Amino acid sequence: MFVCPECGLGYKEAEWAKKCATWCKENKSCNLKITKHAVNKKLLTTMKNQPLQQKTEELANPKKEKLNAQGGTGKSKLFLPIAIVLAGVMISGSVLYTRSSPQTAANTGGTIQQVASDNQQAGGVVNVSADDDAALGNPDAPVTIIEFSDFQCPFCRRFWKETLPQIKQTYIDTGKARLIYRDFPLSFHPGAIPSAEGTQCAREQDKFWEMHDAIFEEQEKQGSGTIQFTADDVKKWAAKIGLNTPKFNKCLDSRKYKQEVEKDIADGWAAGVTGTPATFINGKLIVGAQPFSAFKVIIDEELKKINK
Repeated sequence: MFVCPECGLGYKEAEWAKKCATWCKENKSCNLKITKHAVNKKLLTTMKNQPLQQKTEELANPKKEKLNAQGGTGKSKLFLPIAIVLAGVMISGSVLYTRSSPQTAANTGGTIQQVASDNQQAGGVVNVSADDDAALGNPDAPVTIIEFSDFQCPFCRRFWKETLPQIKQTYIDTGKARLIYRDFPLSFHPGAIPSAEGTQCAREQDKFWEMHDAIFEEQEKQGSGTIQFTADDVKKWAAKIGLNTPKFNKCLDSRKYKQEVEKDIADGWAAGVTGTPATFINGKLIVGAQPFSAFKVIIDEELKKINK
């Protein structure tokens, strides 16, 4: 297997790993769009028309999906895509979506295209659920920034290192903007889910942002690209920032926040997120680890609207 040095996605041929690396560099994100020739392409390419609930379960349990794929017979493999298509047609005609609650689709079986379309407003603005996730800044700030991120994604780490500090200094610390962090762990990043659940465990001890920073910082120490790590590493990093380790480890081992993370994934799909980082500024999407200047343009535009 040949691995993309940028996002960590595996390919059977070196040519496609190189193409993936080029795509990642150009778009500054870890994304599910260039997956046609990936080793785990079945998981990624069949997600498009699946119900959100099924999609989140497969993202959280890629190994389970792989076993199911290997165990199927020739007839069942042929039947599955047909069933998905038929289900999509049936769902599109029967599901009623409630705008005020994007996560409703995950409960009713709505498809990602349907929900993303319903979430889209005029002018390219998306109704994005903030849920009750960790937030940084003034709750009454005129600009809301919602970031969907993957802790093992090198582009999310780049955003954390290069762009977020400037956003924080210029807009968050001055009360002009508020940042809400939401999890969107990608299936080919095995360390992303324990990290996501771990930050929720740290939040119980009022140290979400310290854990958030520690996970990225510890990877940064090890170099560039996708850094491999496990839940045991997450526990070590939690101890380094002074968390109550027995309490933290029990929380992480129990997977107490599994459903919380899966809900973030579902809400991300509902908003049209396909990769990380994906950041919404008052509903306007910026894809990838773009420079501060790209964020500044949109934030300033939003502030001007309010100041008129």
